[in-house]
Amino acid sequence: MKLYYFETPHPRIACAVAKHTDAPVEWVRIDLTRGENKRPEYLAIDPNGKVPALVDGDVTLWEAPAVICHLAAKTGSDLWPQDERARIDILRWFNWSTAHFSRHAGTIFFERVIKPGLRLGEPDAHNIEQSSAMLRPFAGVLDAHLAQRDYLVGNRLSLADFHAAMFLGYDAAQLPLEEFGHIARWYARLHELPAWREPFPAQA
Repeated sequence: MKLYYFETPHPRIACAVAKHTDAPVEWVRIDLTRGENKRPEYLAIDPNGKVPALVDGDVTLWEAPAVICHLAAKTGSDLWPQDERARIDILRWFNWSTAHFSRHAGTIFFERVIKPGLRLGEPDAHNIEQSSAMLRPFAGVLDAHLAQRDYLVGNRLSLADFHAAMFLGYDAAQLPLEEFGHIARWYARLHELPAWREPFPAQA
């Protein structure tokens, strides 16, 4: 399997899952700063020009949820459990995170981290303020869900936890989550995993 990545949040979770499950991947770094994601040979893999992407024989996948589900299934990991109800619940959290929590956290991350990193201009204060206001109610939903449990689904680590946490832990993003203690406790537990702390392969 070839796993295409760059050191940004979406590939972060794919790389973390690959390491956590000991998936037999060949790491292929796509340098976004050099536009390697827009080259024809990469667009043939992911026409969106995004990372992560995965090629496993005649299977080509893009979008992080699909990639991490395939990695977990391929390795027989219980991050993607056999129980159908648990899988449906994981899909629910994938969609919730994409549509709500990570959507607004991602905007703040883009303004404060990606823009300066790629020299795309100054952070837009209005976008940050608006996204912060939108993020807090959804952070409240996540915090309340975690009040009586350690993980999102079945009270055991799953792909849902990796996905929902993708924008957390970046100090430069300054996400407005200080008041949400259950999220902090949950993230601290995830951060104990070696694969989460160091998801990306060492560069030669």
